[in-house]
Amino acid sequence: MPSPSHTMHTILFDGVCNFCNASIHFVIDHDQAGKFVFASLQSERGQALLRAHQYVSDPNDPQSVVLIKNERVYEKSDAALEIARELSGLWPLLSVFRIFPHFLRDGVYNWIARNRYRWFGRLDACRVPTPELRQRFLV
Repeated sequence: MPSPSHTMHTILFDGVCNFCNASIHFVIDHDQAGKFVFASLQSERGQALLRAHQYVSDPNDPQSVVLIKNERVYEKSDAALEIARELSGLWPLLSVFRIFPHFLRDGVYNWIARNRYRWFGRLDACRVPTPELRQRFLV
């Protein structure tokens, strides 16, 4: 099992959200350099990482994806844009959305977050990664 280092970036996500799980698989598919490792916000490891970075999140009602990169914590639209910046292909071009004020970007993010279970569904428990992906997930 990997442990995050200065070259690894940790994405903490809602492990029971279908949209969030699909997003993690998208990141895996476009992270050819293997920069990211993952943990569910509901997991003990995820909660320990949040506490270590003085970030408060209700594990029963996670409201944001969280990226820990170089010991800095990003959330909501900042996390999404920072993740895109590290992906292969044209995805780093999404950084152009940083020109929009933070309150607008997070407003759109919050709207999607509020509706994600209704639109995409919810799992009863966190999905278990396949054996080949297991090494990218922190347990």
